Amino acid sequence: MTIAGFTSTGSKHPDLLFGTGDDRVPQRMVRARGCIVHATDGRDYLDFVMALGAVALGYGHPEVDRAVIEAVERGTIGPLSPEDELLLASELAAVMPWLEKVRFFKTGAEAVAAAVRIARVATGRDRVLGCGYHGWLDWCSDANGVPIATRALYGALPFNDAGRAVDAIRNAGDRLACVVVEPVVDEAPSADWLAALRTETARTGAVLIFDEIKTAFRVALGGATEKWGVQPDLTVLGKALANGYPLAAVGGGGALMDRVDQTWISSTMATEFVSLAAARATVAAMRTHDVPRHLHDIGSYLLAGLQRIATRYPASGVRAMGIPEMCYLRYANEAMSERVAAACAAQGLLFKRTAYNFVSLAHDVAAVDRALATLDQVLATC
Repeated sequence: MTIAGFTSTGSKHPDLLFGTGDDRVPQRMVRARGCIVHATDGRDYLDFVMALGAVALGYGHPEVDRAVIEAVERGTIGPLSPEDELLLASELAAVMPWLEKVRFFKTGAEAVAAAVRIARVATGRDRVLGCGYHGWLDWCSDANGVPIATRALYGALPFNDAGRAVDAIRNAGDRLACVVVEPVVDEAPSADWLAALRTETARTGAVLIFDEIKTAFRVALGGATEKWGVQPDLTVLGKALANGYPLAAVGGGGALMDRVDQTWISSTMATEFVSLAAARATVAAMRTHDVPRHLHDIGSYLLAGLQRIATRYPASGVRAMGIPEMCYLRYANEAMSERVAAACAAQGLLFKRTAYNFVSLAHDVAAVDRALATLDQVLATC
């Protein structure tokens, strides 16, 4: 074995996807197209993991492929900023007018960290409150190797609890640089929670950041801001932005984004042509094919099926969780989640045992019916 920890993307470790000790699960893949993954075991799998939500159009989408090939032929990267950077920024602003200025990155973790850096520069404060998963970097992690002093600057904010959110923000007071939240954590956000975040951060002078890495271009073209009507100060985009190519972004009002000139935020690979071209093609395809509508419709069909299955097996304690565009089954215990995920994989279905599974433009009713039939059959024997 030459890869420390089996794989460079920790969430793709077989133990996390399927659990431990089952040799029926695939470990590595060689190609993917649409919603089908071909693994090194020679089998094809119907996939609902969709690269951990990074692919919303389907693997190898032809419009994105053409843009990527053309970008490679233009040279991939160079000494100057490519025109694509400015063009993509304008195209994002057309979809999300509140993004007056943006900055591009390669990963979501990097982009959220940049948003927090901008907020700290703008406010002159250090404290951060967060809700959801914002990546592995030190500012929001309590993992081994993170200094205690760094951990002390970050506090967890409860999801969908307006009263506790107000208390936490007020307690942080003039030490609070920003509140960064995932707008969806297992369910849709409540109007009072979003309103409390917006009102209280404005009152205390803190920056409100929406981590829309999972939700942008999925719940709506304009993400949670468009769907639920509360506008943050900064928005972080990623995953579906470039349909699997490495690109993320931070955007917001011009005056706030201009704070990047008062610190140092940069990356050699942030402006390579390929991912920018992929994102431009992805954004265009999202609009042309009304992808969020498809994701909602086919996702609603999937979620309704998961709810029926959960009702059919009450003794198992399984529950359907999430929203149509990103849903999953929550099991009574780890052992059951592992048995179900491994058994599904043995029957050719990749269905994540924890949050979340994702539908894409490539999924249709037949694909969902196949997945539901497999899950039903597996749960009947688990």
